[in-house]
Amino acid sequence: MNDPLKSALQSLPHGPEFRFIDRLISLEPGRSGAGEYLVRGDEPFLRGHFPGEPFFPGVLLVEAAAQLAGTVAQSDPALPPMLGLKLTALRGVKILGSARPGEVIRLEARVIARLGNLIQSQASAWVGDRLVLQAELTLSGDLAG
Repeated sequence: MNDPLKSALQSLPHGPEFRFIDRLISLEPGRSGAGEYLVRGDEPFLRGHFPGEPFFPGVLLVEAAAQLAGTVAQSDPALPPMLGLKLTALRGVKILGSARPGEVIRLEARVIARLGNLIQSQASAWVGDRLVLQAELTLSGDLAG
């Protein structure tokens, strides 16, 4: 049986070393979704961020949120997926914390508007009950056809 949550993650163009969603935990296709990423501790970037006190970089929290927003947007059954969907603008980004090895980052994203090849979304990230990121993200890509 085809798992729609696993299938939706297939839309991510990123290779495994730059994918910051391990699994989707909910998906309302084209509208909203939630996912998780476990900070394993063996990620190469943690060796330098920071030696002896590793934590997940804030800019990668934004990337993880953009990956989830893109996954949500590309799952809309009423619209063909966009080619080359990318993060193109950030607004109201607040990095309020981070995650350390062994912690799970829970991401949430909601598509709030679409206009042609632009997708506007709101995203947040949590570690336990701590809000660590709030952001408005704009994604853009090439319309198929």
